[in-house]
Amino acid sequence: MADYQGTVSSMGIVWTFAFAGLMGASLGPMLTAYLSLANGPSIVAQALGGTALVTFGLSAYAVTTKKDFSFLGGFVMVGMIVVLVAILANLFLSIPVLSLAISAGVVLLMSLLILFDTSRIVNGGETNYVRATVSLYLDIYNLFVHLLVLVGALSDD
Repeated sequence: MADYQGTVSSMGIVWTFAFAGLMGASLGPMLTAYLSLANGPSIVAQALGGTALVTFGLSAYAVTTKKDFSFLGGFVMVGMIVVLVAILANLFLSIPVLSLAISAGVVLLMSLLILFDTSRIVNGGETNYVRATVSLYLDIYNLFVHLLVLVGALSDD
C-alpha cells in the first residue's frame, strides 16, 4: 500500500509540472503580443511587479497572523460565479468597459483566494501538497494575466 501511495504522489508531481508547463506555454503568445507594443516591457514588468507585491504581501500577512480566512470561501465562490456569468455575457455583448471590470473583479478575487489558500495551508486545512500547489499557482497565474490586461489597457498604447 505504501508503494501505491508513493506512486500517486510522484505522479501528482509529474502532472503538476506538466500542467504548469502548459499554462506557461499558453501565456507565451499573450506576452509576445504585449512585448511587441512600444512600452510592452514596461507593461509586463508592472504586471509582474504588482503580482509579486500582492502575492508576497498577502501570503506574508496570512503566514504571520495565522488568521483563519476560511470565511472567505462562500464570498469567493459567489464572486467566481458572478465573474463567470459576466464573462459569458461579454462574449456576446463585447463591451470593453465590462472586460476591464471583469479583470478588476478577477484581480480582487484572486487576491482573496491567495489569502484563503495560504491560510488553509498554514492552518492545516489543506494537507495535499499537490492540490495546494496547483491552487496557489492558479491564483498567481490569473492575478498576473488580469493585472497584465488592466495595466495594458491603462497604458498609453
